[in-house]
Amino acid sequence: MSDIRFTIDPVNEKPKKSTNKGRSGSKYLPILTGFLESGHELVRVDGTGKEANYLKAQLNRIIKKKGLDSVTVSVRKKQVYLEKTDI
Repeated sequence: MSDIRFTIDPVNEKPKKSTNKGRSGSKYLPILTGFLESGHELVRVDGTGKEANYLKAQLNRIIKKKGLDSVTVSVRKKQVYLEKTDI
């Protein structure tokens, strides 16, 4: 039989339930916001630590949700690129 370590702490009341029903935004949205505010037509996204195709999928999901039809995400040689396109 294994022993479980634990402590019991007296409290006066329970914390109230959180009214936050999940994230208020995506952690990838700042990438798109930064790109749009940069004024550049084409950029490479580095330093996320995420696999390129996963990052592309997440960015495309946000682009579709926000209606950013003027932004295209592509992957070339395991690098993610954001490009402004004319519609």
